[in-house]
Amino acid sequence: MIKRTRIMYIESKAEGLNGPARIGRVTFNRTGRTLYYKGQSFHRIQGFKANYRETGTWDEYWISGPRRDGLDRLYGKSALVVEIDEDAREEYWADIRKKPALILRRTT
Repeated sequence: MIKRTRIMYIESKAEGLNGPARIGRVTFNRTGRTLYYKGQSFHRIQGFKANYRETGTWDEYWISGPRRDGLDRLYGKSALVVEIDEDAREEYWADIRKKPALILRRTT
């Protein structure tokens, strides 16, 4: 079976509206209602502040496709840095942001 993977923006809402965030590669189940990231599973929920819930802790997350302009946070600007996973870095900067010169940088 071929697993669908995609680079996504993942922001924790456990600590408030602007939580820790990262860009990483997720895997989807067959229906697309559950996704997996770094050993965690997230189930789709309906909400306006969060759209996924981590199945082990019930913490809420905002998970979406990353934007080309880099303004991924659900609620405006934040001083928190968005981390980018190593396995997603090259595709994120070259294909999504269209800025291949930034591939070697460590943060957005």
